[in-house]
Amino acid sequence: MIVPVDKKYGFRYITDDSQACDARSAFFLTQLNARYLNDAKAHGCTNIIKAEAVSKILGIENIKIIGITGTNGKTTTAAALYSILLDLGHKVALQGTRGYFINDERVQEKGLTTPTIFETMKNIQDAINEGCEYFIMEVSSHAIVQNRIDGLKFSLKIFTNVTHDHLDYHKSIEEYIAVKSSFFDDETPKLINKDDKKIQYNPKNCRTYGVENPATYKTLAYSLDEGIQVALAKIEKVHECHSPLHGFFNLYNILAAIGAADMLNIAPLDAICEAVENFMGVEGRMEVVSADPLIIVDFAHTPDGMEKVMDSLKEKKIVVVFGAGGDRDRNKRPKMGFIASKFAKKIMITSDNPRSEDPEMIIEEILMGIKQKTNLKVEPDRKKALQEALKWQEKDEVLLILGKGDETYQEIKGQKYPFDDRVIIKNELSSNNTQSAD
Repeated sequence: MIVPVDKKYGFRYITDDSQACDARSAFFLTQLNARYLNDAKAHGCTNIIKAEAVSKILGIENIKIIGITGTNGKTTTAAALYSILLDLGHKVALQGTRGYFINDERVQEKGLTTPTIFETMKNIQDAINEGCEYFIMEVSSHAIVQNRIDGLKFSLKIFTNVTHDHLDYHKSIEEYIAVKSSFFDDETPKLINKDDKKIQYNPKNCRTYGVENPATYKTLAYSLDEGIQVALAKIEKVHECHSPLHGFFNLYNILAAIGAADMLNIAPLDAICEAVENFMGVEGRMEVVSADPLIIVDFAHTPDGMEKVMDSLKEKKIVVVFGAGGDRDRNKRPKMGFIASKFAKKIMITSDNPRSEDPEMIIEEILMGIKQKTNLKVEPDRKKALQEALKWQEKDEVLLILGKGDETYQEIKGQKYPFDDRVIIKNELSSNNTQSAD
């Protein structure tokens, strides 16, 4: 990436690519590109700068940055806060798993949850140029470890939860929790899920939200029958909120977004709660693909994520289709199988994004967590699995397709092939309807 700058700095542009360096450039040195420093110098670059200097040159301190981290809920919480801010008349940018948005317009497609620090800084600069007051970003544990948030001054940090994930990278749950906790060890204003006891944080400038435990933003009562109805107390005053989202886990996401908006002092809490009603959710997160038959697609790909989604539908008879990603934490696979057997009436195990691994070996590890093998089918071909599940589903059952959400590809042996659960389901339903009409 190359970013032009004013010549008053003694160079004409900044880059984090050593191959793009020359005598007119400054090389943005980071943890990830440090091994290319000598190459940058060999290309004639004599200006070596780090994150704090780049932040000042690009003027990214002139915006309020909100960082959200946690195993689950980052994307929905970020999108909900983004929606609230827009509805209340503010200019805002959002960077995360779903891509990069400025003022309700997508300007970049999906990428890393947290891009390189240089890309993030360039996105912030673009947001400022578009008049944005706020920059909301998802912060992954990988980004924290790799210093991909260096040089950013956060106005607010939000914690959703910590569960079993990314242990292929962090090696242990303790290390993973420690990484997440490190994001909250300073005195930056922070909003913490009080019901998650694993995280450690600096209590200075901290507010909390919760359902089960006393918190700054405390749920007094709630209903999940038709969307989410919640009576929310802040100190002694009670506020009524309604969201069209479904599921107990989304109650937490909505609470976090409401609390964050309140901490940013953008509007009275009643107005914030009113704005929540306009947020319809995120593609691929509890997305209803068909109402009749009822078919829902969700991104859940961890034991905790699966449990939250399936528990929110526990009053229904569930037919679940899922797999597990290759080249990722293997320990979670039998746990995912156990969760499926705990909630589902029928289980279809298939392939997710196997990457370099053998899909059938991944499936075998999932099966280790399932003791009762009745009403269980295995089909490694995901398209065939979806077709078979549609035939298997009965009228009083919900078909729940987990793992890929709104992904539009399947990654196999280093290649990404076009694949979208929702498109396949809609095509199959359309084909079935046509055949029925004939």
